[in-house]
Amino acid sequence: MKIFVLLPRIPWPLEKGDKLRAYNQIKQLSNDNEVVLCALNTDKNANKEEAYKALQPYCISVTFIDINKISILFNIIKAFLKGLPIQCGYFYNSKAHKIVHNLIEKNKPDMLFGQLLRVAEYLRFEKTAKTIDYQDVFSMGMKRRADIAPFYLKPVFNMEYNRLRRYEHDIFDDFDVKTIISIQDRDDIDHTKKEEILIVPNGVDHEYYSPQQQEKKYDIVFTGNMAYAPNVNAVEYLSNHILPLVWEKLPNTKMYIAGATPDPRVKKVASERIIISGWLDDMRDAYAQSKIFIAPMRIGTGLQNKLLEAMSMRLPCITTSLANGSLHAEDGKEILVGDNEQELAKHIITLLTDKEKAESVAQNGYDFVHRVYDWGEATKIMENEMKLKIK
Repeated sequence: MKIFVLLPRIPWPLEKGDKLRAYNQIKQLSNDNEVVLCALNTDKNANKEEAYKALQPYCISVTFIDINKISILFNIIKAFLKGLPIQCGYFYNSKAHKIVHNLIEKNKPDMLFGQLLRVAEYLRFEKTAKTIDYQDVFSMGMKRRADIAPFYLKPVFNMEYNRLRRYEHDIFDDFDVKTIISIQDRDDIDHTKKEEILIVPNGVDHEYYSPQQQEKKYDIVFTGNMAYAPNVNAVEYLSNHILPLVWEKLPNTKMYIAGATPDPRVKKVASERIIISGWLDDMRDAYAQSKIFIAPMRIGTGLQNKLLEAMSMRLPCITTSLANGSLHAEDGKEILVGDNEQELAKHIITLLTDKEKAESVAQNGYDFVHRVYDWGEATKIMENEMKLKIK
């Protein structure tokens, strides 16, 4: 097949979950298909030359389309007036749409593939067979943010929730193949035929994220894009509610917050016992230098790549039911699950004081991700369905 891939962001560097998923899917699809890549770019600081070098080996064509901030503001207003989600307005641009359409006409692909509903407006009315990767259910992520938002922001988040929920429904029938990251996310799509959506989980590069022997400088680590709202919320939850309970029993416990572009609210929690890294050239160091991993997610959707990476590096992991709902690891054996600060703090104390339990959870989690999460097998599910739709 010749597949035209449209992304809302350049998938390099791999510091965000959607970039990681896109990059690895492109890499896998390129084994038996021709990939024509087109990526929107709203980041004026993006290193397009480095990105091109990273992506070119897997694509027969690579196009980046810059969208400036002025047009973004204008298109958000247009989307608002049309009743579309702000997410769509932020990434939609009429000039970019013409470029996308012309690239499709020029390359004559067998299949169009769009990542996230952010790019649906570019593809939904094209005549070629189409795939949309919902990836996460954006509407539920917005609803969870509304639930904990200050009263003056609740109307904004609730409005975007309702628009996203309606849009997720409306674009469903415009695409021949629909994919999503987990059963939990699929169940949250508001459509009578949602069972048609393929579950295409993420994978993990087990050769890259493999156990390493390094000095343990930190007791606990949490990783991710630290400008992303669910991660910011998790950091505040850790620092203000969970760690104080841990410090009552283990006062010398050190927490490592590792990830790019830390939000001011993340920087604010820095102390002698909470270390904020900022950008890291190699995230594996953060895992290898820590004893346990925690992802206390309370908002957001989808599968947490950070959990896959930590497990693959053989760290014992702790998370919430929300995050484990997509992961499907066995609580108490492959992971420890807690849904309030008392439970999560107790799990931290257990893993830091009971070496045998920590070793058992680490090994079982390691075995679990090697058994269940593989980029090649996951992408093949989508690829096979694409082939069926173009015959």
